[in-house]
Amino acid sequence: MDRSSAIARIESILDTVETGLLPVPVREVWVYGDVALGLDPVDRLDVYVTKDLLLGGDDESGDEFEAEHGIAGVGSAVSAAWAEANPELVRADSHGYAAPETCLAASLLPDGEPTHLEVCNAPFERNVRRRLEVALDRDAYDQVIDPRGVCLYADGRRSPDALGKLRGGDLAFPTLPEALSMLGADETAAADAADAIRAARTSQSGRSVRGDVV
Repeated sequence: MDRSSAIARIESILDTVETGLLPVPVREVWVYGDVALGLDPVDRLDVYVTKDLLLGGDDESGDEFEAEHGIAGVGSAVSAAWAEANPELVRADSHGYAAPETCLAASLLPDGEPTHLEVCNAPFERNVRRRLEVALDRDAYDQVIDPRGVCLYADGRRSPDALGKLRGGDLAFPTLPEALSMLGADETAAADAADAIRAARTSQSGRSVRGDVV
């Protein structure tokens, strides 16, 4: 997508997180990769969301939703109030249980755009390091996240200046192998991980989503 469309999509995500009813609470929103680097056009818009646990479940509403729509877990895995207001956006896993990551994707991103959503209970920086450590231990790099990210929202507040810097392409980052090396990968591993990240991105089309638990 062209950069202006990518920035508009990011603003829409932030508006939804700030003011909208969501399937699960969101603590952080980051963007990373192409859009953080100031590229135009953006091959894919990469968004990272840190979700909080859903507290105060509503089992009675969940039972009613499951009886009507055939999806379990509403009221415990995802908000019953959100599901009742947006039944067309509720997504289930292969076991028929409401899946927070795909419900968030349905809430935040349209189907047709080249966007990727990472959803995790851990903050971006912690998960980037953990994924890389695991990849280095196993010599498997397909789950590594591009560490060049920008935090736009945290703990209930937008960053006062990050979006403006992002819009202007005013942020400076190292190359991907250099960024991975700064996190502890040797030169060969950093190059291999960078290649794996690029290959994973080129294999995707439209909207994609990945959930993770740390």
